[in-house]
Amino acid sequence: MSALKKAKGFKKSKSGTYLTMATTAFGAFGVAKQIKKARAENDTLRLVDATVSAVAIVTGLAVLYRELKRLGDDDVLLG
Repeated sequence: MSALKKAKGFKKSKSGTYLTMATTAFGAFGVAKQIKKARAENDTLRLVDATVSAVAIVTGLAVLYRELKRLGDDDVLLG
């Protein structure tokens, strides 16, 4: 298997999915800061925006987790 094909298949692999989950979860820190700042400033619109972003992160992680379970033993990089 060529290196290019492995690189293209990385996103569909367990390792790629874990990396995507970590990146998505890391975004939660920014959202938490945004929520804290919105509460301190009593800014309802920013609080709603941060809440929607938090829901998107949770949904994204749930989809990635489902994909990870679906991959099972069919990992692209392993064979």
